[in-house]
Amino acid sequence: MKKLFAILLTLCLLLGVSSFAMAEETLVIYSARNERLNNIVIPAFEAKTGIHVEMVTGSSGEVLQRVKSEVESGNVTVDIHWAADETMLAANRDLFEVYVSTENDNLRDAFKNDGTNCFNNAYAEPNVMIVNTDMLKEMGIEVNGYADLIQPELKGKIISADPANSSSAFQCLIGMLYGMGNGDPMSAEAWDFIDKFLVNLDGKIASSSSQVYNGVANGEYAVGLSYEDPCVELAAAGTHPVKVVYAVEGTIYPGESVQIIKGAPHMEAAQKFVDFVLSQESQEAVCAALNLRPCRDGVSVNEKMTPDSEIKMFDTYSTTYIAEMKPVIVSTYLDHIEMTLE
Repeated sequence: MKKLFAILLTLCLLLGVSSFAMAEETLVIYSARNERLNNIVIPAFEAKTGIHVEMVTGSSGEVLQRVKSEVESGNVTVDIHWAADETMLAANRDLFEVYVSTENDNLRDAFKNDGTNCFNNAYAEPNVMIVNTDMLKEMGIEVNGYADLIQPELKGKIISADPANSSSAFQCLIGMLYGMGNGDPMSAEAWDFIDKFLVNLDGKIASSSSQVYNGVANGEYAVGLSYEDPCVELAAAGTHPVKVVYAVEGTIYPGESVQIIKGAPHMEAAQKFVDFVLSQESQEAVCAALNLRPCRDGVSVNEKMTPDSEIKMFDTYSTTYIAEMKPVIVSTYLDHIEMTLE
């Protein structure tokens, strides 16, 4: 009997150790990334590392609020926040751990972590314009850049989401400010242009990003200000008279980042996830399947996308500067909205 008890006790202890080890090999991610991206990265990470991933998805605002609640309560159950970028999250950087990925040296210079940042850039999503080519042809006009947006024929025919609440719309606003402000987003020239743009926008503010590109595809609007991925997909499908326009004045390349939560219960697994997202293997798989631009050197975009070499980028664009200035920029934008209405 004593021998049997000893055997059972040993088994229980082994099972306990095994269960503990399994618990340690778990990673909890709060994600606002699209389902296609999750479906490529997560299974590959699990297969490569043996770490089980538990996903909680929602909008950017929803997942950030959940992270904030956990960190402030001291009861952190989540490891990774996978949503938005530094410009949208800078005010909440205290929620995240500083971590420099083992893959950092392989990133393009513009996206490298300087050693003090909690934001590790994975993919870039440039601001774009999507245009309905049939409508522009009927109007007898072209749209090749921001300056073309104030043509009188376009009044009421442009749509954008709200830069105060939408990350993609905010990036489009920043693109216009840099482009029309000669590289200075806070210049008088930049905001004079925004006043003219707002008059032509004529209050056409979308409640979601999808309303922007779908509205253009369906012929409700001639021009939409949006982000690259869904616009490229629509144009490549060939079922709607649309094309993607990269403004001749320039385009910004904000890096979509991944963050480790402050006090993450599975810190080692979280670091492995960041490293995997930035790895050659993962970046190549994602960029071959999706319309995202790699932050890593030596990875190409898919055949549906315009090569970087054909897109003008702003030399003066700074993610850190825009992140710091975001409250001022949004406040200034709202002031100009009010002035336009008066």
